[in-house]
Amino acid sequence: MLAKPVQSYRPYWAKRFGPAPILPMSRAEMDALGWDSCDIILVTGDAYIDHPSFGMALVGRLLEAQGFRVGIIAQPDWQNANAFKVLGKPNLYFGVTAGNMDSMVNRYTADRKIRSDDAYTPDAAANRRPDRAVLVYSQRCREAYSDVPLVIGSIEASLRRIAHYDYWSDKVRRSILVDSKADILLYGNAERALVELTHRIAKGEKVADIQDIRGTAFLRKKIPEGWSEIESTRLDRPGTVDKHVDPYEMKMGKADASCATESGAKADLPAGTNVVEIVRKPKADRSRQVVRLPAYEEVANDPVLYAHASRVLHLEANPGNARALVQRHGDREVWLNPPPIPLTTKEMDYIYDMPYARKPHPAYKEAKIPAWEMIRFSVNIMRGCFGGCTFCSITEHEGRIIQSRSEGSILKEIEEIRDKVDGFTGVISDLGGPTANMYRIACKSESIEKNCRKLSCVYPGICENLQTDHSALIQLYRKARAIKGVKKILIGSGVRYDLAVKSPEYVKELVQHHVGGYLKIAPEHSEDNVLSKMMKPGMDAYDDFKAMFERFSAEAGKKQYLIPYFIAAHPGTTDEDMLNLALWLKKYDFKLDQVQTFTPTPMAMATAMYHSGKNPLRKVTADSEGVPIPKAGNVRKLHKAFIRYHDPNNWPMLREALNRMGRPDLIGSGKHCLIPAWQPLSGKPVTTVRGEQLERTVRRRSTEKKRKYS
Repeated sequence: MLAKPVQSYRPYWAKRFGPAPILPMSRAEMDALGWDSCDIILVTGDAYIDHPSFGMALVGRLLEAQGFRVGIIAQPDWQNANAFKVLGKPNLYFGVTAGNMDSMVNRYTADRKIRSDDAYTPDAAANRRPDRAVLVYSQRCREAYSDVPLVIGSIEASLRRIAHYDYWSDKVRRSILVDSKADILLYGNAERALVELTHRIAKGEKVADIQDIRGTAFLRKKIPEGWSEIESTRLDRPGTVDKHVDPYEMKMGKADASCATESGAKADLPAGTNVVEIVRKPKADRSRQVVRLPAYEEVANDPVLYAHASRVLHLEANPGNARALVQRHGDREVWLNPPPIPLTTKEMDYIYDMPYARKPHPAYKEAKIPAWEMIRFSVNIMRGCFGGCTFCSITEHEGRIIQSRSEGSILKEIEEIRDKVDGFTGVISDLGGPTANMYRIACKSESIEKNCRKLSCVYPGICENLQTDHSALIQLYRKARAIKGVKKILIGSGVRYDLAVKSPEYVKELVQHHVGGYLKIAPEHSEDNVLSKMMKPGMDAYDDFKAMFERFSAEAGKKQYLIPYFIAAHPGTTDEDMLNLALWLKKYDFKLDQVQTFTPTPMAMATAMYHSGKNPLRKVTADSEGVPIPKAGNVRKLHKAFIRYHDPNNWPMLREALNRMGRPDLIGSGKHCLIPAWQPLSGKPVTTVRGEQLERTVRRRSTEKKRKYS
């Protein structure tokens, strides 16, 4: 898969202005830079922090490096268009993003209750962005300057690129392209598409005529000539599937008087002789095929057909073999070009080595921005995830192919943090990404990777074609620890433990040098039938990792703990499953404070399960496998209560449930009981000696670390 490197374009003429200390948010800042206008204005729902972990900064600096003048409008007042005119009219386009999170996930809890804070806003202030921010911002941009092209992106636009189930309105909504009236949508990590699109617009091409860039979606009236359409509008019937071409396929026929020999020469044969003719059937050109998904109107009214469409979409996700997709919305077609070609290591380095200020915009003064405080001392070393967990949208947004930075680029960033970031005490809080331990891990064969149609490389087991060598990551950890001024490097990203156990050396390195007393991992559940709907490994993998973790901790003379995370009310979960999970937690004396209740985010496979009650991991038909869905509010509360079985506030609900389930034997004071029969006067959670000891140990170690590294 060849693509033009993002760093190889001829810079735009405005390159002569050089990089800005920080991208401007006001006309005064533009004047100080000597700009009379912006070429591109980025509108975002987040506060502007000039750091590569924040989308508007990464995109802005990338475009700046291409020679364009980029301005930022961060968290504007959306009540009218005035706030969208503060930087004037952009020469090329408005780029609209909701921010690092979907605005609905950002603003609402899993129970659809509005949140009281926003981690991406100064001082965590709430209500600084609207619901469905991409739609609202797009409308205001049109009101401000109706003739300026509108380009939308970010995770909110990316995951809503086709008809999608929206949990907050409990219905299937149209593609965000239709509702936003944008000219084009860039999905996934869109640096490659963004750079090409911007240069072509700068050269005078109309956005409406730019329809050949991978990783883009747009509206058109009809299928263009030269494309073959594959119908997939009925349940699991993806059109005609051609048989594999047989180069030795034989057809019987009559010879006229002669036939060709193997060498190509003619041979005279008696009249009427039957001859064998070798026919080689040409392969279909997948680059000119488009798969038709069921129309919006159909999936909006048929949840099972929605699940089928979701299955087809996910099967067309590998950049090596994915075909274009099209979905009718009324009299228009939403067209999705195949996913973008992943970035190379050189391209990743180019993007992450930009002159980021590594701090919030000065306009925020002394305000604290929680998201910045969380990542200010962390380093992103890769992107993408081949896990394919059905409840997670990382794969749908970033893709399954891991894109890694070079060792040199990562070490350089650590040195920049040491030298530039205020408050650095010598501790790097994370070297990771979507997953801690997928750095430089890939398929053993480029050809196999290109043709693969699997939804996951590690489920139901680790693929035999996946190389699981962690040596590059181990070497990176060791070199990072050796940097002058670095006292400790912690790993805060989630560890894929079923992958980690394939490299005991990595687990040893992690446990003995990069764990600060406790390590958070995410089994998500204990029951196989639920884990199969999540596409997560069974508890055997957890047990193997736990054994290694404890052994290597003991060898280092350290007392360290695993803190597991679980999801309540995931599709496929029954009350009995949650009871079994609660008993597992009690058996190992885990008393968890943080519990994640399943949130159906747009485009995730588990969301299709939630909406349809079907399993899109398998063939979808009207009578195919059904999935139990814990939708009712009282059921979701009960499932969460099972995980927090130790909280007395949950005991009345749990007693009622256990009696209803025929398990009153689990109520009482016996060791086998889950909850007591009595209710305390106060609502304070009751903890066991081990639970209290673990809590004290974590607090003490945290205090010791602060003293040691301050």
